[in-house]
Amino acid sequence: MSHTAHIRSHRKPRRSASTISMRAGVAGGVLGTLAVVGASGAANAAEPVTQTIELPTLTSDMASQVAQSADVTQQTAADYRLRAERDAAAAQAAKQARADLADAQKKAEAKKKAAEAKKKAAEAARRAAAERAARSADRPSLSVSASTGSSSSTGSAASIVSFVKAQIGDAYVSGGTGPSSWDCSGLVQAAFKQVGVSLPRVSQDQSTAGTQVSLNNLKAGDILYWGSSGSAYHVAVYVGGGMFVGAQNPSTGVVEKPLSYDPPTGAVRVL
Repeated sequence: MSHTAHIRSHRKPRRSASTISMRAGVAGGVLGTLAVVGASGAANAAEPVTQTIELPTLTSDMASQVAQSADVTQQTAADYRLRAERDAAAAQAAKQARADLADAQKKAEAKKKAAEAKKKAAEAARRAAAERAARSADRPSLSVSASTGSSSSTGSAASIVSFVKAQIGDAYVSGGTGPSSWDCSGLVQAAFKQVGVSLPRVSQDQSTAGTQVSLNNLKAGDILYWGSSGSAYHVAVYVGGGMFVGAQNPSTGVVEKPLSYDPPTGAVRVL
């Protein structure tokens, strides 16, 4: 035994049985309560929660409104489709109208051009006829003048006549200047060159190279021309006796012909 066991203040007081029983009961009650609460909580947690949502009832008025809305939508779609068809038809009609108008304008323009061309052709034919008539009126009668014209050729004129007659039968070649092929102005130029006279190369200039003389007063060695003075398209040499020698064309070559064969427009005298 401890040496302090006999001292009362140093001993632990003993618990009574009633106290222990009471504490045990209290503890058991607490544990029981916790068990009941836990079980209840577990049961509540396992049970699903269901919530009910009430939908509005479709009344007859609402059904009527829905039907009317569907009808309106369908009618609107039909209107849009009809309008689209009308617009497409109008666009096609406008396109066809433009094409028809363009075609009509082209035809009218072609007709107008054809009429203008016909008018110009008629005018050109009229002018040509008037010019031929004027040339015919200006030409004097050559039959008398040819017979009365000087048929004798002396001096330089005789040399010119002799030269051109020597070339009869030669070929006609455009741009030809001899010695065996000629064009009209090339032959005339070469003939006058034999007597020391230098003439221009082309017929237009040769028709103004000398003094203009009347076709009623021709002399051998005169230059005959066809066309207007200064714009003649053909020349030849008068050789007397109403005859001329010239390089006419590729078919005939250099030939001697009477004035009546192709009456000239005018004449110039160089010698």
